[in-house]
Amino acid sequence: MDSPWDELTLAFSHMSMFPFFDVAHYLVSVMAMKRRAGAGAVARKNPVSSWLTAMLHCFGGGILSCVLLAEPPLKFLTNHTNVLLASSIWYIVFFCPCDLVSQAYAFLPVQLLASGMKEVTRTWKIIGGVTHANSYYKNGWIVMIAIGWARGAGGAIITNFELLLKGDWKPQSNEWLKMSYPSKITLLGSVIFTFQHTNHLAISKHNLMFLYTLFIVTAKITMMMTEASSVTLAPFEDMLSQMLFGWQKQFAWCEKESQTKPSSNGAGSVASKPTADSSENVKKKHSKKTE
Repeated sequence: MDSPWDELTLAFSHMSMFPFFDVAHYLVSVMAMKRRAGAGAVARKNPVSSWLTAMLHCFGGGILSCVLLAEPPLKFLTNHTNVLLASSIWYIVFFCPCDLVSQAYAFLPVQLLASGMKEVTRTWKIIGGVTHANSYYKNGWIVMIAIGWARGAGGAIITNFELLLKGDWKPQSNEWLKMSYPSKITLLGSVIFTFQHTNHLAISKHNLMFLYTLFIVTAKITMMMTEASSVTLAPFEDMLSQMLFGWQKQFAWCEKESQTKPSSNGAGSVASKPTADSSENVKKKHSKKTE
């Protein structure tokens, strides 16, 4: 008989994301798009462009994973139900009378609930990407990590490409050069679930899903409650950097020592020059006296 913990984690792992969690994901994504400067004016002047941008925000991870696996990028359009649902969210966010949706979303409890539910979908996307990549490349863990990361956080890269086409792209917002917190935490999750899928991590899938989701939801809510831009991963990154690349500091210290030794010898030779000059002067004076 399974323990209560196993029953809880199994029930959680079998939970469906449609429709409530998908609605939360679309709502958070479209609201993030609306906060951009001039997004409301673009939706009124060119609604088709605004709708396409919203679809990139909602389905960017799936599009990027399809591109990486040489699948049709517009494959997400075959899921008519989700496309219609995301389109409905986009419409009521931008065109609701009196902007009621944005006013309701401004309440912190609503934002906490929607953002927490969106983080739950991140786990399912990572697992879907890892499993999908494994169907193409059996136990190809590098490909599995890449597709899991793309499915879970690829929307940021796709939207950067959209900004590039519009002329609003900035180098400091490039996810390849400076990864954001969602990209980092998604990459970490992709690595963990890939190792679990290839049996290199001794933990059941449903337990790992529950624990990882609990971590990212707690971190997200903490960030929003404390108004922090991200939960710092600097201690973990510094420790990993020291383990993998700390040996370079030792070589740099040895190079400094080797550079200081010749300089000290050179200083000694310079100090000996005045004594040699003084002895020559004494010899000259002595020779003058004898003359």
